[in-house]
Amino acid sequence: MNHSETIIRRVADIVNQRMADQQAGHGIDHVRRVHRTACDIQQQIGGDRTIVELAALLHDVGDAKFHDGKERSAEFSREILAGEGVDQPTIDHVAHIVDNLSFRKHETAEELSAEGKIVQDADRLDALGAIGIVRTIEYGATVGQPFHIAGNDPSNLNGPKTGAGHFYQKLFRLREMLHTEPARQIAADREQFMKTFLDQFMSEMAD
Repeated sequence: MNHSETIIRRVADIVNQRMADQQAGHGIDHVRRVHRTACDIQQQIGGDRTIVELAALLHDVGDAKFHDGKERSAEFSREILAGEGVDQPTIDHVAHIVDNLSFRKHETAEELSAEGKIVQDADRLDALGAIGIVRTIEYGATVGQPFHIAGNDPSNLNGPKTGAGHFYQKLFRLREMLHTEPARQIAADREQFMKTFLDQFMSEMAD
């Protein structure tokens, strides 16, 4: 095992410990899926593997949902990487990715590096498909948000906040925001699955 692999393994262990109690679709299972997908994309299109792996592992380590509404992932990333003796350019690169990754900042975020775009695509892919449906329902249950309100059209962007409405407000917008071709190909299938699910759901609700 080389030095980079050792650092990645230690960072993965730290993230696993810190995020063990996080749920609502942003727990350690989400991080593992993003890490795996990011590695798959990097293998196809290139980029610095170490940067991709570290950013994927750390991207939600200080998620605002679990830190009183304050996003601290970039801060915690710097702290963890410095504690592991990682060089400053790598720390800065990873922290920049983590700080500019989220959908919430898509209008104000700084330009991501090639590695950052890979991790962002992997993160957004995890909001799509069967996993995306489950995460939406899980988050709604956590915060007391209904998946659907009878009589409400979920495609009405000005309607009440619901899980079904979230599909139109955010999730169905993600594919056109992806950077890499491998991610776009995956997203097309996952988005279609979600549309089929939602059509079936609304049909059954109307019965």
